[in-house]
Amino acid sequence: MSNRYHGSDFDDFLAEEGLLGEAEAVGVKRAIALQVAQMMNTEHLSKSEMSRRMNISRSTLERLLSARSNSATLHTLEQTAQALGKRLRIEFAT
Repeated sequence: MSNRYHGSDFDDFLAEEGLLGEAEAVGVKRAIALQVAQMMNTEHLSKSEMSRRMNISRSTLERLLSARSNSATLHTLEQTAQALGKRLRIEFAT
């Protein structure tokens, strides 16, 4: 049995299987969650203080920080940036 993916990369495989978009979305979500957690750590912010600053429940913050949840909205990301004294920048890449 020959390998039909021989010589291709993993992105090609995911695209052929119709999974590339979902995999990229999961990767972006994980990167956001990690970046927020790192900034909270740098600022010595507890989850309770961060949720207070964002005016959201702690469980909502837990979902934002979870790599498995896809509940982050543009509004939530903007609240997150403001709570950390940052600006939110979103860009399209090729």
